[in-house]
Amino acid sequence: MSIYDTLNEPQREAVLHADGPLLILAGAGSGKTRVLTHRIAYLIEELGVNPWNILAITFTNKAAGEMRQRADDLVGFGSESIWVSTFHSMCVRILRRFIDRLGYDSRFTIYDTDDQKTLMKAVCKKVDIDTKRFKERMLLSVISSAKNEMILPEEFELNAGGDFAQLKIAKVYREYEAQLKANNALDFDDLLVKTVQLLQTQPDVRENYQERFRYIMVDEYQDTNTVQFKLVSLLAGKYRNLCVVGDDDQSIYKFRGANIRNILDFEKEYPDAKVIKLEQNYRSTGNILNAANGVISNNKGRKDKTLWTANGEGEKISLRQFDTAYDEAEFITEDIKKEVRDGASYNDNAVLYRTNAQSRLLEEKFIAMNIPYKIVGGINFYARREIKDILAYLKTVDNGQDDLSVRRIINVPKRGIGLTTINRIQEAADARGLSFYEALLAPEMIPGVGRSASKLDSFAALIEYFKGQAEKESLTDLLNEILDMTGYAQNLEADDEIDAESRLQNIEELLNKAAAYEEDCEDRGEKATLSGFLEEVALVADIDSLEEDQDYVVLMTLHSAKGLEFPHVYLAGMEDGLFPSYMTITGDDPEELEEERRLCYVGITRAEQKLTLTCARKRMVRGETQYNRISRFVTEIPPELLDTGSRKRTYFPEDDGTDGNTAGNSLFSSGQSVSAGSSRSKSYASKKPFTALTKGKQLTAQKSDSLAYGVGDRVRHVKFGEGTVLDIKEGGRDFEVTVEFDTAGVRKMFAMFAKLVKI
Repeated sequence: MSIYDTLNEPQREAVLHADGPLLILAGAGSGKTRVLTHRIAYLIEELGVNPWNILAITFTNKAAGEMRQRADDLVGFGSESIWVSTFHSMCVRILRRFIDRLGYDSRFTIYDTDDQKTLMKAVCKKVDIDTKRFKERMLLSVISSAKNEMILPEEFELNAGGDFAQLKIAKVYREYEAQLKANNALDFDDLLVKTVQLLQTQPDVRENYQERFRYIMVDEYQDTNTVQFKLVSLLAGKYRNLCVVGDDDQSIYKFRGANIRNILDFEKEYPDAKVIKLEQNYRSTGNILNAANGVISNNKGRKDKTLWTANGEGEKISLRQFDTAYDEAEFITEDIKKEVRDGASYNDNAVLYRTNAQSRLLEEKFIAMNIPYKIVGGINFYARREIKDILAYLKTVDNGQDDLSVRRIINVPKRGIGLTTINRIQEAADARGLSFYEALLAPEMIPGVGRSASKLDSFAALIEYFKGQAEKESLTDLLNEILDMTGYAQNLEADDEIDAESRLQNIEELLNKAAAYEEDCEDRGEKATLSGFLEEVALVADIDSLEEDQDYVVLMTLHSAKGLEFPHVYLAGMEDGLFPSYMTITGDDPEELEEERRLCYVGITRAEQKLTLTCARKRMVRGETQYNRISRFVTEIPPELLDTGSRKRTYFPEDDGTDGNTAGNSLFSSGQSVSAGSSRSKSYASKKPFTALTKGKQLTAQKSDSLAYGVGDRVRHVKFGEGTVLDIKEGGRDFEVTVEFDTAGVRKMFAMFAKLVKI
């Protein structure tokens, strides 16, 4: 039996379509990695394509590793010649070979987020930018967005016209780029931008890679940005054998620059493209998929497709609402404990949420109940102080032009080299057009360093010694020598007794990483290099650290969960104002709400067997108690798919002012469920006073003598829009008014400040 006989009909069609542009619309859990790897096998075994003429690009090291392993298993001999890579790894590989054409040294450093922040501080100081008005984070974000669109400093300045703020940012952008080049460094966006520039300006390099990559496959195409689109277009420009795989319904990275139009408009760019839909899901039960279909069908900007499965209907989706977020966390904790008592493993469960802040209560409960857990997306291992210190030593040894790394370690551990001396070195370097490290190699040429000159000499001699050792020692030996000769470990124990043990364990883990890197290189028949190790470390993502064989509950944001799957998924905080966010609901851009809906779709389709949705009536957000309706996304799930409990439901009426859904129409006791899609309240629709149950007390509509509105009246707020008055309490100096706003949920406010107007 052929390996291709195991594929379903659309999968087989995608595998056997070899030449020309191909768009594979692969729904969640539809076996896209299987299709890509079988397509690679088909090209090599059946069509005789050379393995080195195939390029497969994906977004994470984890996904690339999985694809590499599957390709090796299918193809066997020769598969090591296939380029299976992330976008960034591929670009680094090309740039290491040809970046000298753009005026950089091939041993460039890759700056992470912390490095960028440090550099931006120096840039703002140099060009005299008011960081109270122009926040460093905002400046980096604007520059990143510009790079994602291939807008370089010159074009950015032209686009600014006479706008004062944009001209200021253009000035920062220009200096930021100049400093990066002076440091022989690239940020993550540059890896893509410089590769595109290289291919655009160097015809021989472009021709070389077009000939090399005659067949190109791009996974997760819906997550590509403009610069990635240009990169792929350039590489595929000659042979046009471009196969892109993606799902527009899972495009959730607009905030990182992802452009959903790349996948939606693929047929416009390639009118002769073949389009194949993969709609059979192998991961989830029928009820879970029908819930996902019910939600995503409300989006207008999408390719039409409907997931289905042969797995059976499975359990209904549990929906639970609680009085507080504390109660919600308690329920999730106890439910996981029950699951484990019934035979499940902890790692069968994942708790997904919209914002990182939601993890705190869950963590506290998990610790109290002794549940092992891991937060994905917390502090990155490589962002920890001690790891960045040691890596800065390695970067300085590898690339002496990287001023940031040299400045970080020149007095770590303490050598008596103060900030005044460091600033004088920098001034001397700037005046002579040298790097920071080049300047301190000749301290006698630096005015005002005085007695510090011998200390600078000593530091420079140490680095030069390490440079010599790097040429002849293994990476792990070099690391051990750096730790030994700098006294870093002993200094750590002396300075930070409380955290020393965990920090030393982190350093040991870095040594383990270095040893594993050297072993991997040996297995591949490649030479382990310091540049290669630093490159691998720079390209590691949080999600790559998820150890699937460890038995713990995973806590992560919905954005981090993409590409993963779990037997039981809890979606916590399913409330309007939280998910979708308040800003999304009140904003003018309907595409923002559609992206939030896609995020919900991604969350639902992470579940294989069980899905539990939870929400809370009130939640503390930024120090304020917010009262929120149930998420409109929950109300888009067909009611018959929900396990809504058996207790009596009470309804808060709602108006017709929302976008046609029935968000927030059900409230119930702690742990009790709600039926989505209930009928609207007639009394509310006619805007008459009403009686409702809240906190166990009956509220009867009656008008206050001293206010122009009463309970049950419709009012307008300058910020929150229109809503209905639920309660009025007479205080000492003012009335406390509780209003259920159509888009902002329930809010308590004092009448004097609220300035509510009856409508």
